[in-house]
Amino acid sequence: MSDYLIDDGMEVTLHFTLKLEDGTLVDSTKDKAPATFEYGDGNLPPGFEHPIKGMAAGQEGTFQITPEHAFGQHNPQNIQTLKRKDFGDQEAEIGMVMSFADKAGTELPGVVKTIDGDRIEVDFNHPLSGRTLTFEVEVLEVKPVTTH
Repeated sequence: MSDYLIDDGMEVTLHFTLKLEDGTLVDSTKDKAPATFEYGDGNLPPGFEHPIKGMAAGQEGTFQITPEHAFGQHNPQNIQTLKRKDFGDQEAEIGMVMSFADKAGTELPGVVKTIDGDRIEVDFNHPLSGRTLTFEVEVLEVKPVTTH
């Protein structure tokens, strides 16, 4: 076992499980390969990195991540009403995730909320926005990042 602790410049390999407030499973690496990333590289939102800083291989932890530190609060302004013609040939169905390009050309996923004649309401909030998440971690390995 090494004595390295999770911090900037470290490569971290861990298993994680992400759950909603009611225990519903969102994502987990338990049944597949563990996640490996460089701490601070932006792969994990800061709210998920902060609680694991200072942990070492072999440690486990469970953390509550509030919406501000996870995927943001649900913003009513991110719900837009579009016209059916904005969808082109795509058939819109409630609950469907569709991708739209904003003015800058950035792809934005949105979930179809309601369909009322020619008006279609789309929610562009992250599906996990406004949720407090439980982040369970099992740290497998911590080592300095090697540059190739």
